[in-house]
Amino acid sequence: MGATTDRYVVISADCHGGASIAGYKPYLASRYHDDFDRWAAEFENPYDDTTGADADRNWSSERRLREMEADGVVAEVLFPNTVPPVFPKVSLVHHLSVAAAAALEKRWAGLQAHNRWLADFCSRAPGRRAGIAQIMLHDVEASVREIEWAEANGLTGGILLPGAPPGSGVPPLYAPDYEPIWDACEDLGLPVTHHSGSAVPDMGPYPSARMMFLLEVTWWAHRTLWHLIYSGVMERHPALQFVFTEQGTAWIPEELTRLDYYRGRLSGASGADGSQEAKFGEGAIEQLTLSPSEYWRRQCHVGASFIRSHEVALRDRVGVDRIMWGSDYPHLEGCWPFSRQHLRLAFAGVPEDEVRLLVGRNAADVYGFDWPLLERLADQHGPTPQEVDVPLAPDDIADEALRCPAFAAERFAVR
Repeated sequence: MGATTDRYVVISADCHGGASIAGYKPYLASRYHDDFDRWAAEFENPYDDTTGADADRNWSSERRLREMEADGVVAEVLFPNTVPPVFPKVSLVHHLSVAAAAALEKRWAGLQAHNRWLADFCSRAPGRRAGIAQIMLHDVEASVREIEWAEANGLTGGILLPGAPPGSGVPPLYAPDYEPIWDACEDLGLPVTHHSGSAVPDMGPYPSARMMFLLEVTWWAHRTLWHLIYSGVMERHPALQFVFTEQGTAWIPEELTRLDYYRGRLSGASGADGSQEAKFGEGAIEQLTLSPSEYWRRQCHVGASFIRSHEVALRDRVGVDRIMWGSDYPHLEGCWPFSRQHLRLAFAGVPEDEVRLLVGRNAADVYGFDWPLLERLADQHGPTPQEVDVPLAPDDIADEALRCPAFAAERFAVR
């Protein structure tokens, strides 16, 4: 489809939002209202970005549209951010135990309240928000029903795939238990997105725990890729699309090389017949008709939040049609409200047809945005190719922008 606007259509494939604490109650099943009231009366919110004067960035439709348009962005993929009912902290990183059945039931109701709020929120900006529904892995049948509800109610972002870290009590993602989830998403044409954070095990009550979380969070997210490939999920569901968001981009070429290498070793095709690796692969590796890099090219995408310039240089190895730019609004480490400058930092010198894919078209295809509407909006708010093609000098980076790793890396020449 040819462009009808000279400007770039910019979609953020990584944004976050949610209702206020009180705003969730109308969406919660009434039998949980007493539990909600007790929880809300005692809850102390630990997150600065969901309290205070700027907290309504998470739930004010008008403010989000105004601030994102000023940032050059006309549409967004919405991940959760605020704390849903009866959770102790944000659901994206909260660890659930199947041993606590009563708590699981209430928290599942809390996630459903978020999903219903999100459907209403997305309906206030038709064609511009791809809301991602949350599910829980402890009850596959209930999750399938929620997936069907999400599709019927316009959550075109599909589902947020939780992690199954050690200690969670649920089967790993490579277990066959989740086949109904893959079936439902494939049949309904909904993408499956895995955001960094949810797959990390409990790091313990130690002073260095948060540092360990930061150092390891992306690895725990990356492992989902080989779990899904080597368990045959992508083989059995060739139309199902997977997105790996806010996990970086530079890791992908090397990881695909490693996974391709092991396919040869595990299958005995790389001079390994009769080797220990080939014995490990017996009974499972035979089902894979493609190499891991081929599955990637067919079914995988990366939500490249505040992508760094050295990652853009790897775009041909990752796949120009696989990468989706994101601002991470309204998170502190995101590139907003300096997204126009970030686009220059990342994409100056990149051919215009490739930039159009990286900043918008790829996300529109994966998440089902209203492209003609977004082109009309881009005529008013989008940056021009000429603007983006002007390199951003390190000295021109605002000090306030240094909270974003991409700007900090450029200013301080960190690679």
